[in-house]
Amino acid sequence: MTDKPETERVDCTDCFALPGPDHTRIMYVKTGGGISETWHTPDCPALAIMQINMAEGSKRVRERDAWARGVFPAAHERLRKAAAALPAGTAAQPFADALSELVQAQADATGFVVLHRWAEILERHFPPEFPDPDRPSA
Repeated sequence: MTDKPETERVDCTDCFALPGPDHTRIMYVKTGGGISETWHTPDCPALAIMQINMAEGSKRVRERDAWARGVFPAAHERLRKAAAALPAGTAAQPFADALSELVQAQADATGFVVLHRWAEILERHFPPEFPDPDRPSA
């Protein structure tokens, strides 16, 4: 048996719609747990504004994604060249190498770079230090 989260109904202050087959239900998962639902009539101004805002937000995300896809390859190449130009053995070298590899992993991913991939890269560039048996512990 699964626990069903508690649902809180919030009345729309524009249309005051009740649950019904011709009405639209908008549900949110609340931060502290539980669900909030609001019902709207088809001609509700608040629902129309919400739909417009969601469409605009989606459009902005698509535009930003297209822009990023256009500039990413050149920016990534500049990073790679800057990292390669660092003198070997400098303190910044492991940071630059790790960043370059993480950026490449992101470029290769279809979504976000998953945590285990981050851990693999960081472990390779910043391996754990093993205790030195000749050095007394603090």
